[in-house]
Amino acid sequence: MYQPSSRKEADMRLDSQVLDLETAVKDGILGGNCGVISTGFGLKKLDLKLMVEELESIDMPTVFICPISLEPMRDPVTLCTGQTYERSNIVKWFSLGHYTCPTTMQELWDDSVTPNKTLQQLIYSWFSQKYLAMKKRSEDVQGRVKEVLENLKKVKGQARVQALKQLRQVVQAHGTALKTVAENGGIAFISSLLGPFTTHAVGSEVIGILVNFNLDLDSKSDLLQPAKISLIVDILNEGSIETKINCTRLIGMLMEGNDFASQNVASLSLLVGLLRLVKDKKHQSGVLSGLILLKTVCSNESVRNSFVNVGAVPQLVELMPGLNNECLELVLCILELLSSIPEGRLALKDCPNTIPNVVKLLMKASENCTQLALSILWSICKFAPEECASLAVDAGLAAKLLLVIQSGYDPVLKQRSAKLLKLCSLNFTDNIFISKCKLTRTIE
Repeated sequence: MYQPSSRKEADMRLDSQVLDLETAVKDGILGGNCGVISTGFGLKKLDLKLMVEELESIDMPTVFICPISLEPMRDPVTLCTGQTYERSNIVKWFSLGHYTCPTTMQELWDDSVTPNKTLQQLIYSWFSQKYLAMKKRSEDVQGRVKEVLENLKKVKGQARVQALKQLRQVVQAHGTALKTVAENGGIAFISSLLGPFTTHAVGSEVIGILVNFNLDLDSKSDLLQPAKISLIVDILNEGSIETKINCTRLIGMLMEGNDFASQNVASLSLLVGLLRLVKDKKHQSGVLSGLILLKTVCSNESVRNSFVNVGAVPQLVELMPGLNNECLELVLCILELLSSIPEGRLALKDCPNTIPNVVKLLMKASENCTQLALSILWSICKFAPEECASLAVDAGLAAKLLLVIQSGYDPVLKQRSAKLLKLCSLNFTDNIFISKCKLTRTIE
């Protein structure tokens, strides 16, 4: 939906809010040529519909907007009340049996509509000017991209770093630059700059460029070469926070839908680097990016044991307090994946804060968080019932489970809660267990 501009400039020219058509005409905005535009390739009639579609996000004068559809008008017509609408919209309004002005709700004493040619020409002229300016900028961007790509093939050292930085900035700022880079073989060339002897300064800029593209299978296969992956992981461990985030995004793109890539990419160095990234709470965007990639990595069963061995479980458990719901759900998802292997369940059991931290999350965040927390608690309580079930009940689990059972949650979730409650009750007499189910201890 289009958003009308709020600017109201006194001179009423095209680059400002046009509210007075007479002033616009007097100021020469509407010339005799407004329907034919010189494009540099001769005179060419521009299509208003095409221009409107390509300029959909631009602010425009409110008089261009149809009050019914809130879209720019292409065929404006005026009613006897003086209000102007897009022809197709007002015709539909009439066809529904309405014989009033949609804006003022006045009854119409004349149901004829008058084409507003002056406004139509003004709309066409305004969009033509904006469209041609956009095309000119696009051509300038394309030329700049080609120039930088050619320069990159010639320069070395710091000059190469600067050229890559320029290309990254252009690619991030202009969508048309992405297409130009791809059409001129830029993706393959830029990827070729990564290798065992690439400096981290060059590598960081290359990665910052590549994450902006939808890479095809050939490009992904090229980047999955061991030397290139090793460099990307090294840069992730040592780069700035922006570079670390770009590295996680690129690795995630390479692993997407490729289990074989997961096994090749998930080195101990990567796992350690990601743990460092998610523990840095000063940079929430880095925490989120790191957790997303860790979830992807741990989705491959062969990687989970390695992740447990680097001490991931206690670090993730300690990370939970203070996380937002999105990050919290990712941590629980990772821990649930790790709880699917014996080493993961043992690590969860041995971490003193696992049960207290996870129990607190029941019915505290989203329903999905509650489901994941229940799954983790079931895994470790079943793994070591005598030890863990007692700890869980002392942490208030029994009462929380009763709350879940009585809630409006999914029936499957309630059934799982009932099973866990029964498992926990086996270590207590009826009277003691009933006393531990009191709800007064649970909601803090």
